[in-house]
Amino acid sequence: MPEASNTERTSIIKRTSTVTCPECEEATEVEMPVESCQFFWECPACETVLRPEEGDCCVFCSFGTVPCPPVQQQGGGCC
Repeated sequence: MPEASNTERTSIIKRTSTVTCPECEEATEVEMPVESCQFFWECPACETVLRPEEGDCCVFCSFGTVPCPPVQQQGGGCC
């Protein structure tokens, strides 16, 4: 099967992820930045500032239901 072109990959990129705070377990749907990773994110419920776990590029890859758009475009791994 041929690999998807960049245009095709962009059209299937998910732009929202549900981030679950490891401190209070609050789940929040968040719109992700499309062209960059987000290194910090503050939980709106308990105000804990999340940072990516070791080996991850952003909070969405560590605590979200969907990895960040740059990782989605690469097909996995870290951006």
